[in-house]
Amino acid sequence: MITLYKADYAYIAGQFEQDRTIAVQDDLIIAIGPFAVLRANYPDAPLIDWSGYAIMPGAINAHNHSFQSLLRGIATDEPFLVWRDQALYKYTPALDAKTLYAGALLAFGEMLQYGVTTVTDFFYVHGNGTENDEAIMQAADDLGIRFVMARTMYDWSGAPLSYRETVSDAVLRTRTLAKKYDAHPRISVHPAPHSPHAASPEMIKAGHRLAQELDTPFHIHVAEEMFEVNDILRDYGVRPIHYLDQLGVVDDSMIAIHLVWLEQDEIDLLGARRASLAYCPSSNMFLADGVTKIPELLQAGVRIGLGTDGACSNNRTSVFEEMRMTALLQKVHRLDATAIRASDTLLMGTQAGADMLRLRTGQLTPTYLADFIAIDTTDLSLQPFAKELLPAHVVYSMQPTAIKRVVVAGKEVMRDGTLLTVHQERIRTLVAEAQEHFARI
Repeated sequence: MITLYKADYAYIAGQFEQDRTIAVQDDLIIAIGPFAVLRANYPDAPLIDWSGYAIMPGAINAHNHSFQSLLRGIATDEPFLVWRDQALYKYTPALDAKTLYAGALLAFGEMLQYGVTTVTDFFYVHGNGTENDEAIMQAADDLGIRFVMARTMYDWSGAPLSYRETVSDAVLRTRTLAKKYDAHPRISVHPAPHSPHAASPEMIKAGHRLAQELDTPFHIHVAEEMFEVNDILRDYGVRPIHYLDQLGVVDDSMIAIHLVWLEQDEIDLLGARRASLAYCPSSNMFLADGVTKIPELLQAGVRIGLGTDGACSNNRTSVFEEMRMTALLQKVHRLDATAIRASDTLLMGTQAGADMLRLRTGQLTPTYLADFIAIDTTDLSLQPFAKELLPAHVVYSMQPTAIKRVVVAGKEVMRDGTLLTVHQERIRTLVAEAQEHFARI
């Protein structure tokens, strides 16, 4: 069935255009144009009248750890390793499929309220199998969000047992999940060797090989903290990107997360190989990681998407917030108000994030997936209103109160702050039960 979505404005090719209606068939955008033209072309199509609203692509959350939403508020204002030990390592051994499902509902449900239509979950609490993984995937499916399972491959002996797998088990389980969900319209699976410090050289190479086999990207944390750089220099005599290049994995399938502590020759190599970055500025600030060199990475040709990271190291889950933080952090760090512009971060949080995940979403274009949101142009956070001001307002001043509708795969999943797929009271109940479970630890 074809449905028409009529709004006052739509964000197309980097600007808001007036009188734009979107025609959706099943889960695809099939046409965009003035209302009179589309109504003439599709006279019998049902009309969704979003007068007073502007339509724009849904945000793409390129990096998240959904289970960490259950740990929000734990070990705040602590150094990275203290935070890791007191939050992650203390509580994650007690997580089972039920509590992980609750955490994923909380994380993804909150994201939908904030206009996120696609999320990548870098998930590593496997529990020596795939039951936990599938609990996360079930939560995404139940809510109706588009989902990438970046299934982590982790074999560092210092981590909790529930994270760890042998290389062969990690490959087999990731491949099995990828094949199982291959035909799912909203779920995909990517390999994700955790990092140079938590995945052995064999694990990293295996993750890269599997990505080539599956024809997907692979995800990996790189150079988030200076101690990681020093450890790699000590153990291998080179910096992180050169180490990964020696392993043969630096190419256009790499989605690196963080990239805080890089030198210019590493940046140049990433650009030459057309690698991508999932940038998480709020998390980097929260944990005092440092400031990634975003202008240099862009100049080198690295594609950049935005992530919220986990909700116990942010602690918000809004990609629109990350757009704002990206721009402000780079400006103040460089004492240069022109370092990054609103249009740059709006692209990062939508089209660029989708492109690096190899998903046909993140932009309002015929043949692309019908994943979009409607924002209320009368919301006080978008005043004074002018369509020329709207892109900057979206990045610098828009509040979640302006996000009124969320559509994923042609289906409305959030309206006026209320989830339409899973009752919010059910999510609160499950999260409360998980808290009671944690209280016994």
